[in-house]
Amino acid sequence: MTQLPRVMSLRDVVLFNITAIVGLRWLTTAGRIGPASLALWVIAMVIFFLPSAMAVRELTDIDPGEGGIYRWATRAFGPRHGFLAGWGYWVNNLVYYPSLLLTSGAIVAYVGGAGFVHLAENKWFIAAFSLANLWIAVGLNLVGLRVGKWVQNLGAYGTWLPAAIFVLLALWSFATHGSATPFTARALVPTHLDLPLLSLFATMTFAFAGLELAPTLGDEIRDPVATLRRGIVLSGIGVVAMYLLGTAAMLVALPAEAVSVTNGMPQATAVLVARLGAAWLAPAAALVAALLTLQNLGAYGTWLPAAIFVLLALWSFATHGSATPFTARALVPTHLDLPLLSLFATMTFAFAGLELAPTLGDEIRDPVATLRRGIVLSGIGVVAMYLLGTAAMLVALPAEAVSVTNGMPQATAVLVARLGAAWLAPAAALVAA
Repeated sequence: MTQLPRVMSLRDVVLFNITAIVGLRWLTTAGRIGPASLALWVIAMVIFFLPSAMAVRELTDIDPGEGGIYRWATRAFGPRHGFLAGWGYWVNNLVYYPSLLLTSGAIVAYVGGAGFVHLAENKWFIAAFSLANLWIAVGLNLVGLRVGKWVQNLGAYGTWLPAAIFVLLALWSFATHGSATPFTARALVPTHLDLPLLSLFATMTFAFAGLELAPTLGDEIRDPVATLRRGIVLSGIGVVAMYLLGTAAMLVALPAEAVSVTNGMPQATAVLVARLGAAWLAPAAALVAALLTLQNLGAYGTWLPAAIFVLLALWSFATHGSATPFTARALVPTHLDLPLLSLFATMTFAFAGLELAPTLGDEIRDPVATLRRGIVLSGIGVVAMYLLGTAAMLVALPAEAVSVTNGMPQATAVLVARLGAAWLAPAAALVAA
């Protein structure tokens, strides 16, 4: 089989990780907690991010090839468990994509200045902008990773540049006008421990997820073992710094109760510019909003290939039936050990996300009734997607035909060939990219 071109360097991997992990929108989630969020970031780093980094580094050393978590699980437990890991990893897009698209639409309204801010509440503008963003990311990735990687790279620049501008403005404002939020030792400790706080902490922990994504492109990374190891360390330092300094800057600009969930960072930047009273800084808020939109565009290109792979497999299931026989015995794990329990924990984490919508409680019509019905309806949809999607993916290939060396790109090529539609040929290249 033709070797994929190795086009990703250490710089590309670091930028890819930053795009995949850092979401500056999480600063608004943390900012609403107050100064105690700084301590929660550190706790999330210790209990999740550092163990995740160590696990990914170790697994990359063992098997740095294309496929990442799908490949590792397949190698250790077989193709069925590999699929379950890959499907559980993909399905989080059901929550991730809509939230990212809506956030982009709300943020970009700030690019045009005060006269266009009202567009953040215009559903037609947000819908049109979201679809345009999505198709731009699709088009650039169809070309291949040599070009498509710049979607992720630009997304990374759209992450650290606005973060740097925002932090510098906050430092200047803090030095000349003080902080809108008092920082005391007592304020750094949560005043209570209840379900809403635990839900917000879970969201902050989720904000550290993503280091396992770059290894899915292992066959397209130069010297993958060394590059991925160094990339994890360098990007890890950058990620932690952005979250801690960005949250502190948010609290310097605004008191916790004034932070907007949907467009907090552009809002806080505008407040800092007004507080500093420097007319020449007026474009800063627009620049931050534009760069944040660029960041989100890069994130679409990071997660898109997995979605295409699953859709092709579901189509193959509907038109060609099952390639893998289902038996009662095959549905039961043959052993119970620590690696299997770790894999099960990863699958359990894939159900996270229901706690996000309540963070927008003040912006939801009839929030109690709407959230209750929304949880029931979306819960049914998510469970149905897991069960039906798992069955569909398992029939895509017989167990003996699943390649451990090429993983998802090989399976996508098989699906395209089985479907017999020439116009689908770019799909395999997109998933590989």
